[in-house]
Amino acid sequence: MSRPIIYTDECSGCGTRVDACPESVLELVGDVADVVNEDSCIACGTCLEECQMGAITEIEED
Repeated sequence: MSRPIIYTDECSGCGTRVDACPESVLELVGDVADVVNEDSCIACGTCLEECQMGAITEIEED
């Protein structure tokens, strides 16, 4: 299973991927997106597709 990783230095805080996540895994915290509900991530890739800044990736975990 994979989980999202956010590069906060790259995040513009637009909220696009936060709104796109079907499981509410991401939230704007201050001026950047953050993973707040990691256990609910279904690794659908929607956040990766929606982030225009390239500030998110996923890592594979066992």
